[in-house]
Order: sequence, then structure tokens, then C-alpha cells
Amino acid sequence: MAKREIVFQNSTYALSYELLNQHQPQTILFLHGWGSSKEIMKQAFGKCFPAYQHLYLDLPGFGASSINDVIETGTYADIVQVFLKALHVKPLIVFGHSFGGKVATLLQPEVLVLLSSAGILAPKSLKIRAKIALFKLLKPFAPRSFYRFFATKDVEGMSNVMYEILKCVVNEDLSAQFLTCKAKSFLFWGKEDTATPLSSGEKMHALIKGSHFYAMEGDHFFFIKQAKQIEKTLGEFGW
Repeated sequence: MAKREIVFQNSTYALSYELLNQHQPQTILFLHGWGSSKEIMKQAFGKCFPAYQHLYLDLPGFGASSINDVIETGTYADIVQVFLKALHVKPLIVFGHSFGGKVATLLQPEVLVLLSSAGILAPKSLKIRAKIALFKLLKPFAPRSFYRFFATKDVEGMSNVMYEILKCVVNEDLSAQFLTCKAKSFLFWGKEDTATPLSSGEKMHALIKGSHFYAMEGDHFFFIKQAKQIEKTLGEFGW
């Protein structure tokens, strides 16, 4: 594991990363999802794609990477671009899981691999809509600490900065970006995924021209057990 400090918009980010297969000429960048870290991506894909250098990165505020400011997904992508330039690395392929899929899409790589990616707003259930309505009703009278009672499991143990970032990014819709995506795109999805449902993947597939879509057994973290099949599928296309 290594760290690289980069500066973006007058803020310093200490980014934790790891490189594997450093003798290989082409690079795959792996980006994890919300609340996760580079370790889960390395666990899944560390023994796959031996013909590529692997770059595993903790996004700002996750794992061992620092963050001090509230930023949106577009800024995450900008920070990653600055980081890649600092390392003198231009990935041929970018993998992105969940939130990392949004960042990966904005990086505009030649080859994009989305794993149960976020970016399509799914309709909220009646239970969620009722919870939001109750929150709005009580918000003027409740202390700030009461807000987290209405938050998702994702906020447990989260810093105030990361909580504000989550509120900022959770309702982002990248439909326009998917529609204009020029990358050779491969979408892999867990059939039992409830965090980013299969229907979101199907909509994303319809938006990204020429994309390939694969529904696989498993939940939001299906790729941990399906990494070899993902490797095989990409290999059939010459990647």
C-alpha cells in the first residue's frame, strides 16, 4: 500500500492506493462503492487479469484516504484524474462498483466496466416516501442529531463531512452522462441486488449505446464470487 498527496481546488487529499502486476504496460483502475474500500476490489479481482497492471484506490473519505470538504461525484472524478496524472498512469479499463461506477463513468475511459452501478434513480417505495414525509414534518422542531434517525444504514459511524456528501450524491441522476457515454461498456449486475436493482441496470444498458449487459447470480456484492466469470466475459471481447 502507498499514499500520494494531491491538491485540488486548494484542498489536499492523501490518497491510499496499491499497484499489482507493475511490469504490465496497460492498467485497470478499480473503484469501490460507498462505505467500502479498495480492499474489497482487490479481494475480488486481485488474481484476475494478470496481463494488466492493477490500480486499487481508496476514494477520498473511504478506507485510508482523507477528505475535509463536502464534494459531489463530479469532483471525485476530477480528484481521481489529478491523482492519475500524478502517477503518470492512464488506465485502459476502469471498473466501478456502485458509487464507484458513477465516478468511473465520469472518467470517460476507453473501456468501462460497471458493477451494479449507481446513477439511475429508482422509484422510492411507499415506506421510504412515508419516512421522508414524516422527516419533513418533524424537521423544523427536531434537533440536528435527530436527523440520523431517518437516515439509512450507510450513515452509521460516518463523519459529518461524509454524511453531507452522501446527502449530496444519493439523488444524483447520471442518465445524461450514460446517454452520451462513448466507452466500450460492460454492465454486470446481481440478480438479487436491492441497493441498485436490476431494473436500474437495464435502464443504464438502454442508455449506453452499444453496451453489453449481464445479469449474474448474487446481490449487490455479486462480483466477489463472479470475478472469474467477469474476467472470462471480458476476455471473449479481447480485454
